[in-house]
This record gives sequence, structure tokens and C-alpha cells, in this order.
Amino acid sequence: VQLQASGGGLVQAGGSLRLSCAASGRTFSNYGMGWFRQAPGKGREIVATIDWSGGSTYYKAPVKGRFTISRDNAKNTVYLQMNSLKPEDTAVYYCAARELERYEFGYWGQGTLVTVSS
Repeated sequence: VQLQASGGGLVQAGGSLRLSCAASGRTFSNYGMGWFRQAPGKGREIVATIDWSGGSTYYKAPVKGRFTISRDNAKNTVYLQMNSLKPEDTAVYYCAARELERYEFGYWGQGTLVTVSS
């Protein structure tokens, strides 16, 4: 499966952005999806995940209550709605896919930069 992330940009603290990740090449509903991020000088970390149906989600603690992951299987797209953004949310955000019954995310998009100014 190929993944294409978009929607990043520059936003002031307290603002919102919605990231999108379009998938192609395979049956989208056969994959769990996730968003990860990598801040300057730091390692990549998980942000949120969603199962194949959208019925089960996970959020890393710092974004819980501010970010919402969702998916539209008819459009082969996963979203990350980010509200109440903070400067510490500044990072390159990556979408990723994992096959059903797999723990590891084996497919990655190219990343989209989110910059939150104070």
C-alpha cells in the first residue's frame, strides 16, 4: 500500500489543523492505520492509531483530548484532526499502515511538517 500525507503547515498555538493520508494500491480496510511524529532532534513517536473499521482508537497521552484520528474506508483516507495545538506539537507527521494481525507498521508515507508558533 502507498501512502500520501498532506495538510501540514504553520499555525499559531491554540489553532487547528487536519492532516490527511490517502492510501492506494491495496484494499484500505485490510490495514490498521497510525499517525507518528518526529520533532527536531528527537526520535519518532506514536501519536494515534485506528483499527480497520474505525471502531478502536489509541492516543498517546499528550494528545489525548486534543487530537482525533478517523478514517473513511470509502475514500481510502485516514485523518488526524489536531485542535488546541501547542508549540511542542511541532514535528514532521507521518502516516503508517499495518496489516491485520500485525503489530508492526510496515508501510509509511513521506511525512508532512506541522509547525506551531507560540
